[in-house]
Amino acid sequence: MKIESIKTLGQLKESGYTTTSIKDELRNNLITKINNNEGTFTGIHGYENTVIPELERAILSRHNINLLGLRGQAKTRLARQMINLLDEWIPVVEGSEINDDPLSPISRYAVTLIAEKGDHTPITWLHRSERFAEKLATPDVTVADIIGDVDPIKAANLKLSYADDRVIHFGMIPRANRSIFVINELPDLQARIQVALFNILQEGDIQIRGFKLRLPLDIQFVFTANPEDYTNRGSIVTPLKDRIGSQILTHYPENIEIAKTITQQEAKLDGRQSDLVHVPDIAKDLLEQISFQARESEFIDHKSGISARMSITAYENLLSTAEHRSLYSKDKKTLLRLSDFTGVIPSITGKVELVYEGEQEGAASVANSLIVDAIKTLFPDYFPKIEKLEKESDDSPYQELVNWFFEESGFELLDDIPEQEYKTKLDGIRPLDQLIREYQPDINKDDSYFMKEFLLWGLVEFKKLSKYRLSEGFRFNDLYGSYISGL
Repeated sequence: MKIESIKTLGQLKESGYTTTSIKDELRNNLITKINNNEGTFTGIHGYENTVIPELERAILSRHNINLLGLRGQAKTRLARQMINLLDEWIPVVEGSEINDDPLSPISRYAVTLIAEKGDHTPITWLHRSERFAEKLATPDVTVADIIGDVDPIKAANLKLSYADDRVIHFGMIPRANRSIFVINELPDLQARIQVALFNILQEGDIQIRGFKLRLPLDIQFVFTANPEDYTNRGSIVTPLKDRIGSQILTHYPENIEIAKTITQQEAKLDGRQSDLVHVPDIAKDLLEQISFQARESEFIDHKSGISARMSITAYENLLSTAEHRSLYSKDKKTLLRLSDFTGVIPSITGKVELVYEGEQEGAASVANSLIVDAIKTLFPDYFPKIEKLEKESDDSPYQELVNWFFEESGFELLDDIPEQEYKTKLDGIRPLDQLIREYQPDINKDDSYFMKEFLLWGLVEFKKLSKYRLSEGFRFNDLYGSYISGL
């Protein structure tokens, strides 16, 4: 059907076009995509076997949907991608405020126009990208905003009585007729506003002031909600929940690989950063592990959630830290360093809600502890495990490295030293090379320097070495010799 040639109601009838409700439209196009083995919700990772099948079943059931989950779980993205299941174009009565279907008009304007012009009624075509409306529920939202109200200016201009339904100014929901309408953070919507949605969800009609107005609106509703809101700020009133066909629970990535895929996809990087900074895979794993540690931390309020945006912004900050260092040292290429992770602390402190104990510790201190906990968690994946009460002995694979620090007066690794000096200092610790060769024999040369730092930080966390933060970097010492020299 060539829509360019169909400009009147008569031409539309001749084309054989039939009216389909939006829920049937979504259902039919979903069935077609599944039959053609086409992806339905792309770029959303970790939901392939959980959320997406449930969402597809809700669409097949023609349900209004509530996506329930903590922040940063792609709820809004899922809703926005539903427009890909709409027909590309639909016909609309030209000039209609509420996207009237020419074959089934519901507004007074469209009905009157078709009665007057018949098959010569002009029509326009609406693209699916314009059939999506979104509203964030905030305390200042009114019934007039989302449903409509009497417009005194329109009444004055048209010289109409307030009893005439032509003085009505339609709100966001009627204007989203034949579209997907999303209300984000539904529990934040005042109870009286939620009540106003009852009839729309059940019967599809709206009530404005004292008008006996019945508009059978054709809308696919998608709500998003955070379980925290049910207790802290508001709740979804029971009759409204009863009218929502499917409630789907979202979740965070279940493993580091999925989390890495999301971060790499969403991080907004300058191409120059990617060319300048070499990032080892272990650094990406470590970055994601920080979020996993945060979701288990006793200092962080688990009910508020740890958004996937934390890892995304932390990754952007991590590369910017390495870039900032290389700009001052004039290096044309740089390796990401473990010490660069201090640059992600601002991304963590702004994304976590602390409990009382966390407030006492301080946000920066909690962020630091998440980084070192992530190192401690990943350490046994790369090097022999160190038991909590393990005693020093010649059998320990780390003894030679510990002895090296015992014999040296101290090893300093400053934050902003040039690239070549950084490599030279780490290469000067011979036992580090031996451990890397033995336990990570396949690692490439560039990644080995991050691995060396990782090994040093890990030994600190397992009480084999000590580490002190200087104003411009870190100093590593043996555990007891530094204490004795201090005395």
